[in-house]
Amino acid sequence: MSKNVKLAAPWVTYFRKIEALFGADPDIDVRLDEEKKVITLYVSGEDKADAIAQLLPFQKEFGNVTVQINVVPANRDEYQTVDLINLAFKGNPNLSYIETVEGIFSNKINYVVFKNEVVQYFNDNLNDIHGLTSTLYQDIFGTNKDVCFCTDLRLPSDTK
Repeated sequence: MSKNVKLAAPWVTYFRKIEALFGADPDIDVRLDEEKKVITLYVSGEDKADAIAQLLPFQKEFGNVTVQINVVPANRDEYQTVDLINLAFKGNPNLSYIETVEGIFSNKINYVVFKNEVVQYFNDNLNDIHGLTSTLYQDIFGTNKDVCFCTDLRLPSDTK
């Protein structure tokens, strides 16, 4: 009898089920970020990725732990990402600019920069005496491997 038997968390078991279902497919790479509680399926082909995304839930709850499930087209390159960003924010007056720079490993990093302005809304956040937040865009979108959402250092009056 082995003394090294360990129980897996329910979300790890769920990941293993998804991996068992899709892991043999050469077009799909399934990964778990256990710390962030995110299961990501990297799928070759946008049509296949869209189909899988519609079939899987966006999140799964295990008691007080919620696991996010992401389906990402693995063949989407940086230019398609920039096109996607441009499409998503076309005409949005809060957008300052989008810039693509080369990272330290010759990869492309896209910065989506929003105008520097005070965004005030009712918030029960006690971190700021005025109930303000300065990380609105980062909090909404977060950061992934090739897109960073941030706030411009320039004030809107500086751009006139």
